[in-house]
Amino acid sequence: MEHPLGLAPGKIIAVHLNYRGRAAERGRTPAVPSYFLKPASSLSWSGRPVVRPAGCELLAFEGEIAIIIGARAHRVPRHRALGHVAGYTAANDFGVYDFKHADLGSNLRAKGQDGYTPVGPAILETADPSALWLRTYVNGELAQEACTDELLFGFDLLIADLSRLMTLEPGDIILAGTPAGSTVVRPGDVVEVELEGAGRLRNQVVAGSGDLGDFGVQPRVTDEVRAAAYGSAPIPASAPTVASAPASGPGPATGPATATDSAPGPDSSPADGDGGPAGLDEPTLAALRSVSTATLSAQLRKRGIDHHFIEGVRPARPDLRMVGVARTLRYLPLREDVFDEIGGGMNAQKRTVEEIRPGEVLVIEARGERGAGTLGDILALRALRRGAAGVVTDGGLRDSPSFAGLELPAYFAVAHAAVLGRRHVPMDSQIPVACGGVLVMPGDVLVGDAEGVVVIPPRLAAEVARDAARQEAEERFIYERVDEGASIDGLYPMNRVWREAYEERERAR
Repeated sequence: MEHPLGLAPGKIIAVHLNYRGRAAERGRTPAVPSYFLKPASSLSWSGRPVVRPAGCELLAFEGEIAIIIGARAHRVPRHRALGHVAGYTAANDFGVYDFKHADLGSNLRAKGQDGYTPVGPAILETADPSALWLRTYVNGELAQEACTDELLFGFDLLIADLSRLMTLEPGDIILAGTPAGSTVVRPGDVVEVELEGAGRLRNQVVAGSGDLGDFGVQPRVTDEVRAAAYGSAPIPASAPTVASAPASGPGPATGPATATDSAPGPDSSPADGDGGPAGLDEPTLAALRSVSTATLSAQLRKRGIDHHFIEGVRPARPDLRMVGVARTLRYLPLREDVFDEIGGGMNAQKRTVEEIRPGEVLVIEARGERGAGTLGDILALRALRRGAAGVVTDGGLRDSPSFAGLELPAYFAVAHAAVLGRRHVPMDSQIPVACGGVLVMPGDVLVGDAEGVVVIPPRLAAEVARDAARQEAEERFIYERVDEGASIDGLYPMNRVWREAYEERERAR
């Protein structure tokens, strides 16, 4: 069946990673672009269904801009590269993490399935490639939003780079990478990708019928893969990486980025039903929600981690508990010329809020500076509406009385009416930060109660939660005995006699 736009690409080339926000999610930045091929048979268009194969659970979208080649390009210099473009349109680079293990790097079975590259519905033939806005919606809710001024590698560089070693023919398509915020979708969900000025590309996810047979590679999901699919674990990259990469092409990148994409398929927000933040299972989440930070602190100290309690912060709502994974944001000391350049408009602070995904905690490094606010109620409300699990800052909180009415756990050092520009430059996100004297890594697990906030390495979260729950069960037993008049001698901690009594009671329950 012919594509409504008459597209018949000889090849579809996709960039692994090309937006700074996406880089921040992945935790690395590529020094150079890397690519993979999608078969022409994956081409689709608006209104056609996208099939999640039977036996798979981690189908995810990636809203992208498709560059349509209009003139043959071979060894084209960058300054002439855009002259070979016929136009731009919206695209969706669907993929299933369940097949990630099958073709790591090439993504053939993860992203090459029939219908996994819908493109359309219209082509922008005259547009400024440095100012194209891309948005993705899931069931009508905004999931991704970015401008091409966030690109690591501009369209001109991509075309020049590829044409050094291969010929780009008219009709070929380059998928220019996806911004932050892609997520796992399920049958019944409707995904729309909008390239501003070119309409919305709309596709509904449906469940595949029939099994895949008992031959060939089969879908496989591990906790690590699920965590990566839900955006809380980086996927190993095959491309060289650097701490930060310069922007190229349409629009400079402001501030360093951190992350790459060599994975088949998309990242996403933490799951609502198939796994929680950082891939935490429900028993772990339930335990973390029930135990005190004091108990968690004791368990972390037993494992040799003494620097885990964020100091100098207090809760805006002591009645709210917080469990989530860290999305980090760093502020640097104010320098007026730098703030004039990058501090206004959609700065790092606002971009980070717009990149927050369900189950994440915004952790702000403010250097303990108490002379300005670091976040106000409007951005906090936006974070809440995006599903944030909480906010932690070792600086000031603006509009602090408003937080009493927000169902968002917020921890802060002081209330302060001044805007952040009085003392800070919002610089970058999803990098290691220092908050309240503690090193916080993107993806770390944070738990907060009325006493404060502890930081737990994700690899230890399950065992720490389990042992903390056991410790509190024992301490409740001890508390009850003390309340009955028992001496703490031999009871706290329990000697053999008391422990036998405790274990007998537990067996009887």
